[in-house]
Amino acid sequence: MTAEETKTADFWFDPLCPWAWMTSRWMLEVEQIRPVRTRWHVMSLAVLNQGREDLPEQYREFLEQAWGPVRVCIAAAAQHGDDVLGPLYTALGTRFHNQGLPRDRATIEDALEEAGLPRELADAADTDEYDDALRASHKEGITLVGEDVGTPVIAVPGADGEQVAFFGPVVTPIPRGDAAGRLWDGTLLVAGTPGFYEIKRTRTQGPVFD
Repeated sequence: MTAEETKTADFWFDPLCPWAWMTSRWMLEVEQIRPVRTRWHVMSLAVLNQGREDLPEQYREFLEQAWGPVRVCIAAAAQHGDDVLGPLYTALGTRFHNQGLPRDRATIEDALEEAGLPRELADAADTDEYDDALRASHKEGITLVGEDVGTPVIAVPGADGEQVAFFGPVVTPIPRGDAAGRLWDGTLLVAGTPGFYEIKRTRTQGPVFD
């Protein structure tokens, strides 16, 4: 595999979103069997839904919890470089989704330590110091794909080499092996189709964590 052959997928995630987690684990599978490199970026469900009055109370409570993890991710990238986002996302997501651990400071500190980062970065969860950077990262992804979507957002090479962004793919359980590769090939296929926007059906199953 040469650098010229390797494709880049830009992936925007909120670490609390279970569907983004499923898609992100699919991308790790794809990297094993296709010449693909994933660049990780932060977007925020809290930012996306800020100011909305039509949200259920339970989801409002979820969004209150959503500020801390994305702030920590942005602070980690600002202080230690964007390459830390992949390992940190894995450490956070494994705890939040697979292990069902609380979305609290102790869980975040343990994830930071696993990712080789200072536990003190958890302080960023309770401050707006990095919110401008968070909003900028969020805007970069949402500008590519449009305002009427959530996370994940993935941008892949299109027909002319320029990136084409989509919400999704939303999938469960995580495609593995050849199935992961076929879904990636299909993603490139639709990205290379001028004027393609959407394929969708109603979800009838929640995320299956394995």
